[in-house]
This record gives sequence, structure tokens and C-alpha cells, in this order.
Amino acid sequence: MFDLSGKVAIVTGGDGGIGLGMARGLARAGASIVVAARNPEKSADAVAELQVLGAQAIAIETDVSRESSITALMEQTVAYFGRLDVLVNNAGTNVRLPAQELTLEQWQQVLDTNLTGAFLCAKAAYPHLRGGGKVINVGSMLSLFGSAVAAAYGASKGGVVQLTKSLAVGWAADGIQVNAILPGWIDTALTRTAREQLPGLNERVLARSPSGRWGVPADFEGIAVFLASEASAFITGAAIPVDGGYASEV
Repeated sequence: MFDLSGKVAIVTGGDGGIGLGMARGLARAGASIVVAARNPEKSADAVAELQVLGAQAIAIETDVSRESSITALMEQTVAYFGRLDVLVNNAGTNVRLPAQELTLEQWQQVLDTNLTGAFLCAKAAYPHLRGGGKVINVGSMLSLFGSAVAAAYGASKGGVVQLTKSLAVGWAADGIQVNAILPGWIDTALTRTAREQLPGLNERVLARSPSGRWGVPADFEGIAVFLASEASAFITGAAIPVDGGYASEV
């Protein structure tokens, strides 16, 4: 029930971090992968790695804040593979500033990428997913918590959870399941920057996390396969923390 042979998955932001971790899991389960990201060099490296795992994989340069780019992504995917079964909405960005210092342009940049981009990708994928497709949206623990320096990011990721629930309800009759994962503190390039900007962050995360460690991209391989496969056939509209227990600690 975890076999994804013959399935085709798009992973936005799949050229590194959590996105590449999820792509690796899908590839190991037999899926063909489209790495949809903005950096051609990183995407090429990701594709080469996925091909070593035995997957068919291609890269399509994509900016999820532009609807025309998303339309091209869907058209090229279906033209190349003939189908689309799984959409992973992982592309994201952040601007770490107190809310009073955020410009409207910075706010819009984060919302356009994290929330509107997920909506536009799901909308464009909808005709191809009808009859048994899967959408996996990547939220955040900041879908649940507040942060003094991430108002735009938190708002966007909270919106991702509500978008997930709305799409799950609206598309259930079409056979499309829509779920979200909520990553905790994961060791990626973005969070390494956060540790540089926020003194003591590393120590606070380790002290609060029952698992006693930061997550790594490999921690997302299993959840990606589960939500993309028949193993999750009766799960839709869920928001599943992948955080080592961080959200459960008081």
C-alpha cells in the first residue's frame, strides 16, 4: 500500500531541505519526480541524486508566485510524463523582522510564495488530480504558534492549514485528498540562518524538544510516502506535526 510505482509527483522547492527530503522518499517508493524550483543548478543536482535512487526525475524552473510559471509547470509535467498524481506544495520563504518593521512588499512576498503559491499550484493541478490525486501542503509549527519576528510567515502558514481543510472538503467528491504537514525545527539552510540571527535559539530548541535534537530532511521521507500513497486513503484535511514532539511540550 506504500508503493508509488507509476505515479508522478511534483515537489515545489524540491531542490533542497525538506522538499528534497520528501522527494527522496517518494523516489524510493517508486514515483517519478518533477523538481520545481527557481535555482537551475541546485535543481540539476537534486535530479541527479534522485536518478541515482532509481527514479525518473526532471527539473522545471518554476516561480510559484507567478501564475504563468505554474501553468507552464503543469503543462510541461503532463507533456513529459503523461499524468500527475501527487502535488507537494513545499516552496517557501521568510523575512525575519518585527511586524512593525515589515514593509508591505516584504509581507506580500512571503504571502505570495507561501500561501498564494500553494493555492495556485493546487488549482492548476486540480484537473489532473481528479479521480485519486494527492496534495501535500507544507505548513509549519508557526501555523500553531506565534513568533515576534515572523508575522508574515506565521500568517501564511496558518493560512496553509485552513486552505488544506477547505480544499479537502471541496475536493473530496473528486477523489482528491489534501493534507498538510507541520515541520518543527529542522536543520536546513533557512534555519541555520535563523540560528545566526537569533542567539540562543539552538539551545532553546534542544531544551524543549522531547526528541532532544533538531529534525533533518530525511525525517520527511516517510510522511511524504504515507500521504502520497494508498496507506492514507481515509485521511484528508489533516495537519500532521513532524516536530519531534516540540508542539506537545508545555
